[in-house]
Amino acid sequence: MASIAGYKAVIEAANHFGRFFTGQITAAGKVPPAKVLVIGGGVAGLSAIGTARNMGAIVRGFDTREAVREQIQSLGGEFLEVKVKESGEGGGGYAKEMSPEFIKAEMELFAAQCKEVDILISTALIPGKPAPKLISKEMVMSMKPGSVVVDLAAEAGGNIETTKPGELYTSDNGVIHIGYTDLPSRLPTQSSTLYANNITKFMMSIGEKEHYYINLEDEVVRGSIILKEGQLMWPPPAPKVTGPPPAPKAAVVVAPPEVPNPFMDTLKDAGGYAAGLGTISVLGMTCPNASFSQMLTTFGLAGIVGYHTVWGVTPALHSPLMSVTNAISGITAAGALCLMGGGLMPQTTAQYLAALAAFISSINIGGGFLVTKRMLDMFKRPTDPPEYNYLYGLPAALFIGMYGFGVHQGYSEIHSLTYLGSSLCCVGALAGLSSQKTARLGNALGMMGVAGGMTATLGYLNPDPQTLMQMGGCVGVGMAIGLAIAKQIKVTDLPQLVALFHSFVGVAATVTCIANFMVEHSHFVHDPSGTAAIKCALFLGAYIGGVTATGSLMAYGKLQGILNSAPVFLPGRHFINGGLGVGNLAALAYYMQSTGEGEGLAMLGTTAGLSSIMGVTLTMAIGGADMPVVITVLNSYSGWALCAEGFMLNNNLLTIVGALIGSSGAILSYIMCKAMNRSLMNVILGGMGTKSKGTGKAKEITGTATETNVEQTVEWLTDAKNVIIVPGYGLCAAQAQYPIAEMVKLMKERGINVRFGIHPVAGRMPGQLNVLLAEAGVPYDIVLEMDEINEDFPQTDVALVIGANDTVNSAAEDDPNSIIAGMPVLRVWKANQVVVMKRSLGVGYAAVDNPIFFNQNTAMLLGDAKKRCDELLASIKALPPR
Repeated sequence: MASIAGYKAVIEAANHFGRFFTGQITAAGKVPPAKVLVIGGGVAGLSAIGTARNMGAIVRGFDTREAVREQIQSLGGEFLEVKVKESGEGGGGYAKEMSPEFIKAEMELFAAQCKEVDILISTALIPGKPAPKLISKEMVMSMKPGSVVVDLAAEAGGNIETTKPGELYTSDNGVIHIGYTDLPSRLPTQSSTLYANNITKFMMSIGEKEHYYINLEDEVVRGSIILKEGQLMWPPPAPKVTGPPPAPKAAVVVAPPEVPNPFMDTLKDAGGYAAGLGTISVLGMTCPNASFSQMLTTFGLAGIVGYHTVWGVTPALHSPLMSVTNAISGITAAGALCLMGGGLMPQTTAQYLAALAAFISSINIGGGFLVTKRMLDMFKRPTDPPEYNYLYGLPAALFIGMYGFGVHQGYSEIHSLTYLGSSLCCVGALAGLSSQKTARLGNALGMMGVAGGMTATLGYLNPDPQTLMQMGGCVGVGMAIGLAIAKQIKVTDLPQLVALFHSFVGVAATVTCIANFMVEHSHFVHDPSGTAAIKCALFLGAYIGGVTATGSLMAYGKLQGILNSAPVFLPGRHFINGGLGVGNLAALAYYMQSTGEGEGLAMLGTTAGLSSIMGVTLTMAIGGADMPVVITVLNSYSGWALCAEGFMLNNNLLTIVGALIGSSGAILSYIMCKAMNRSLMNVILGGMGTKSKGTGKAKEITGTATETNVEQTVEWLTDAKNVIIVPGYGLCAAQAQYPIAEMVKLMKERGINVRFGIHPVAGRMPGQLNVLLAEAGVPYDIVLEMDEINEDFPQTDVALVIGANDTVNSAAEDDPNSIIAGMPVLRVWKANQVVVMKRSLGVGYAAVDNPIFFNQNTAMLLGDAKKRCDELLASIKALPPR
């Protein structure tokens, strides 16, 4: 409507103006072109400038906003300036109120122009206030007879003092005044057509056919909604008004670089080795028997194997690694089987607890391996050779079959060697994830290992047929539930599924430890010194299981949206957690010296309760963006709980597998923390900030962010030769991987080199973005890790950032006093052109402003990531082929 009003204003002025707009040379004489002054460079003003210029007039334009200069000049108009330098940028596309000094200079300019121009069109408005008076009666009286003034602000009181709203009249000095307030209605056909078209597009922009989303951060959408889900949304927030210029930048205090101290570094290493070897010596002096020494040896060697194995896993497969360790941790079912009995139904409390543990653990087995298979299948490329993974059933059948033959023939050591074979298969499962080529073999080996371990446990126990049916029922039903969950889960929900499965391991470990205490209590009484280590391992298993169970449930709730993902800091939370830790130590001390079954169960119940509370208080203080670390730590916890079961049951399989899982979780936690330049304790205790040594005030960020649109972004992308896309959690939340994958395919068909750069902590689980992109069909060989691609940004034409903030924040490298100083980031700002796709200019999880948003080579494409990616895809599809 504003565009129509600007056009119609010129037409009305031309109708009442007594001469040509364009210059003429005729036999009757020379006619000079009309001079037109348009005040206000908004939609109406620019429309008027364009129309008057097309009619041949000399056009001058004025606006308090410097950004309008280029637009007026692009239409062929002359941009007028005053001597006082002051920006008139306001909110919502309008100008702000100016200072008295500026207004005085402005009036002097208008007074001079009124004596020269033939047509004056004013369009100046300030939202929520009367139109500013810009043209006084004296200025009008100085205009030439026959001149025309059109006041488009007449409805708001007018910019011209002599305007009569709604009227057309001629003043005493012959100046024609047009004060119509219904100019769009005087072009009814065009107004109705454009209005209907605009309303249709507006309604479609609120809710798309395939992706319904109401973006309340969009000023137009927010201002149009009165009621949403029963909540009154009117009136909308007032447009933001630009404040005074920022204060001068404070001097940045840079901490002096830390001087290396080789002596202290070597002493620290030597102290670590001395502590480790000393601990082994103390354990050697306190070991109760040979079997416990052998178990410690197995644990140590397994930990070393796990450490070196997990370091070899490629970062792109960290999500499958988490999933396969989840599945393997279901071997806790083997420990539960050792305590089951009673025939078809359990007869004692211990047997009921063992049956529950077997059932819960089996959910992990079925669900974990199927989820791993689904994730690995996503990484398949159309050019990959065919696979015949079902052939791995042959060694599995041979392994289990040979074990059955050995048991039938009475070979007593067949059980131990089958445990060894199962353990090696579990090691192979982790080692297989070192590359895409062997990843599916790794999953198959994991299934062989768990199947062999469960079979060897049943063969060793040799239960009666009724108890065997009970065991089969618990394990079978649990696996069926796990398979059903894994079959239906969305890839975007994998982090919360992993967290939920961790809680199953924690519950199974706790109830198995309690059940084992009930079964073994008489041995603890008769041989207290010989069973003290086992009794202690049992207590530790219950403690770790409690923390794992509730911590995992809290993580699940935050990731699923059931709980607020923001950190919740209880008053004195460190004292609370310290008190819970002391309470657990006191319970352990009393438990170790007690001999009564009731007292022991009470202390186990106490540590289970206290550790469960501790899991809640620790996890609730951790924000959603730190969930990758939480999940890996919980994964490590589940492994150590499994180790405790292995010591308690004197089971090599449980100890080895537990050490593998514990090592994998610990290493992944280290990788995540290193990628954020934070310590593990800083994350677990709900801290913020990196290990930066800066002590001064962080740099203040000033400037104006440049917004862009889909059309310009498509032009940049299609004109580029090298493009790097940097996705963040915003892509996961919006599920924008599908249009991005199709867009990348089209760009590669046009000869553009497109790659992805993934930060280690992007998403809510290690490797989550790799899996999401693989699911959408993005070849894994163009998805690179931060260290692999960071040096390529200077040679990149366009860096497209989708839903990432802290992981591309240049303050991490440029500002030693920033809260994220030292955090490794993707250096997108070194690309020739950067396009950042976000919902708003708001901060990320670290609550730090991002300087790259205000760089000259950065353009902000604001809006919902899915919607914007759909628009980019549609625009690229519409381009003619090269």
